[in-house]
Amino acid sequence: MKRTNESTTPRTSMGRVVAASLIGTAVEWYDFFLYDSAAALVFNKLFFPNSDPLVGVMLAFLTYALGFVARPIGGLVFGHFGDRIGRKKLLMVSLILMGASTAAIGLLPTYGSIGIWAAVLLTTLRLVQGFAVGGEWGGAVLLVSEHGSDARRGFWASWPQAGVPIGNLLATAVLAILAGTMDEAAFLSWGWRIPFLLSAALVVLGFWIRTAVEDAPSFIKAKALADAGNTPRRAPAMEALRRHPKEIAICMAARVGENVSYYIITAFVLTYVTTHLELSSGVVLTALLVANAVHLVAIPLFGALSDRVGRRPVYLAGAIGTAVWAPVFFHLLDTRRPALIILAVTGGLFMHAAMYGPQAAFFAEQFDIDVRYSATSIGYQVTSIVAGSLAPIIAVALLRNYGSGTPIAIYIAIAAAISVLGILAAKETRRRDISKLAAR
Repeated sequence: MKRTNESTTPRTSMGRVVAASLIGTAVEWYDFFLYDSAAALVFNKLFFPNSDPLVGVMLAFLTYALGFVARPIGGLVFGHFGDRIGRKKLLMVSLILMGASTAAIGLLPTYGSIGIWAAVLLTTLRLVQGFAVGGEWGGAVLLVSEHGSDARRGFWASWPQAGVPIGNLLATAVLAILAGTMDEAAFLSWGWRIPFLLSAALVVLGFWIRTAVEDAPSFIKAKALADAGNTPRRAPAMEALRRHPKEIAICMAARVGENVSYYIITAFVLTYVTTHLELSSGVVLTALLVANAVHLVAIPLFGALSDRVGRRPVYLAGAIGTAVWAPVFFHLLDTRRPALIILAVTGGLFMHAAMYGPQAAFFAEQFDIDVRYSATSIGYQVTSIVAGSLAPIIAVALLRNYGSGTPIAIYIAIAAAISVLGILAAKETRRRDISKLAAR
């Protein structure tokens, strides 16, 4: 007999759970991506002005990378308490931390006012951002995964993933509007601060929506059983590493190609188009707007497809497609034709969606419910240090040394090959019952 959506209570409908996870995640990623775009377009000029253009961008991307270093720490801390006291409470905390740090960036004095301390403060706030977003992902996807049915978990769990392009779309749209309605001097003087300060209003909205949901009954039951036990309990992260070392390694490998390709397509492309190709920022911002809109639609479609044909084949298709598209991506950019630049970015994010759509359900299905927040956060966030955080920096270094996108395409293809190996090592997990507490 098929397991249906019995885990969703009348009080917390599936639509409300998805909305709470999606909107909160979109707000957090708006904040995170806003920094990414500003690092490529603004921070190199305002916080690291005494360097040549590409070195200034590299320094700005180093502060961007520090946010990724903080993400696993956030994942471990939030995962520990999320497995012990519940997903919802930790999601509320992560949202407040992210909103406060992002709004504070909008109030920072620049290098011209306080010198090197401007960069120090910027870096500190980036660390807080990374810590907060490190705790967000695991809680958001698990809140949906544990409420949803086995038969449609890929579709429902993909919606928090869709919060990523929504956040990126919002950040890009706000920057594009500001860049298009004011001259460069005004934008660099004060205009860039507006989208950071807007974060405060978005956080209030996300916080209000999240108050309406509760943890899944399956998690509440598992927590009650665990709390009733008389045996000492290990820290969830240590227990996850003891029980699921292979599954964590699979998640980390699967994540590499997805993470590397995404940040080159969405963050490094700003530098490539504006600095290397010497085109206006409006060209690449328009491409990102179109591509993120397609990405937003494609993610739940691929999540739903994984419910029909399995997580592995969909994820594999995305990883292989990414490797094939990488040289095409740079060839299209090098034409300097706006329509082909849009096609390059859109094609890249479409391939990425095939990996990102089934990813949340696939990762959640690897682990026992009482260590799932910690385990998924380890697999997802630790990889970000060596994948997403370094990808734009490595790409800039390759561009400086070779003056071409070809070595960067090879780098993307190698990362995608690692993901292929990880998925091939995994078992198919579609429709696995993830509600039970493992016997220990």
